[in-house]
Amino acid sequence: MAVEITEATEATAELVEAFERLTPQLSSSNPPPSAEALEVIAASDATRLLVAHADGDIVGSLTLVLVRIPTGLRAIIEDVVVDEQSRGQGVGRTLNEAALEVARAAGAVTVDLTSRPSREAANRLYLSLGFEVRDTNVYRYRL
Repeated sequence: MAVEITEATEATAELVEAFERLTPQLSSSNPPPSAEALEVIAASDATRLLVAHADGDIVGSLTLVLVRIPTGLRAIIEDVVVDEQSRGQGVGRTLNEAALEVARAAGAVTVDLTSRPSREAANRLYLSLGFEVRDTNVYRYRL
C-alpha cells in the first residue's frame, strides 16, 4: 500500500468525513470533531494535523503538538489513529516518521507520546521507531 502524508491546512468535507469514521476507532468517549474544530486545529501554530492517504482515501491521522516552553521546543504526538482496515500495512509507521521529521525541522530535540499498554501493536511500533519508555508518571485532572 502506497501511503502519502499531507498536512491538513483546512477542514475539507473529506477531512470531516474521515474524522467521523476514524474518531470512534480512537476514542469511545469523545465525539468526532466538528468542521469548526478541525479548522481551528488545522490553522493553529501549535499543531500539525498530519493525514495519511492511500488509494485516494484518508486512512489515518496524527496530531503533532509543538509548544515553546522555557526549556525549549516541546513536541508531542497525540491522537494517532489508523483505520481498522488499513492497520498492519505501514500507515502508522509512515505517519510517525513524518511527524518526527516535522518536529526535527521545527527545532525540537525530543518527541514525547503516550500509549495505553493495551495497545500492544502501537507500543511495538513506537519501540521499533526508537521511542524509549520513560520512567515518569502521567497525571490527569478532570475539569
